Amino acid sequence: MRSLKILCLLAVFTALSGCATSWVVDSEVNSHSRLQGFAPGASYRFERLPSQTESERARQAQTELEAMAAPALAAAGLRQDEAAARYSVQVNARVMRVASPWDDPWMRDGWGPRWGGPWYPGWGWHGSVWYGGGWNDPFFGPPRQPWYLREVSLVMRELPGNTVVYETRARHDGPYNISQHVLPVMFSAALQGFPNPPAGDRRVDIPLGGPKPAGKP
Repeated sequence: MRSLKILCLLAVFTALSGCATSWVVDSEVNSHSRLQGFAPGASYRFERLPSQTESERARQAQTELEAMAAPALAAAGLRQDEAAARYSVQVNARVMRVASPWDDPWMRDGWGPRWGGPWYPGWGWHGSVWYGGGWNDPFFGPPRQPWYLREVSLVMRELPGNTVVYETRARHDGPYNISQHVLPVMFSAALQGFPNPPAGDRRVDIPLGGPKPAGKP
């Protein structure tokens, strides 16, 4: 039984790390809209929280995140114009490394999360890190399949009254290990159906072209 379990895990890891030419980012999306009279080409500017501007590192990280969201906003019919904006847009994201669904909870190295530093300081979130494997060996140790939980959110306000007119968020977990590739796709998923999205939770699948990248999350 132990040998069969190990073979199954190895087959899964091989499939995940193979030379596939495309990957699908499946996001759980929930959106709410109070937009009225929206016209394609409407202008917007980005809005930042105090925590996103308190240091140079935070400002740089938020600039990178806004650059990831900008293509999805453009595809939704919005035009960035910091000087003459009709709407303000606030974007956030969080990234956490979590236990892989292939891990065996009875064979982990320990219980509960071990807290690490922020994955992306300036995005306003910190991440918990789980360590554990699907099987344990006294000589070689457990194999660990990296797994990441990501969430993005976007809030749009109508100016000058700062009335919230659109709110959306997307959640995804998977083995993709470079957030700069995954988060733009998640923003596209979060804005699917804009300005009149379906009610309730929904799943949005968007292909992520190219082989799975290797590197930090």
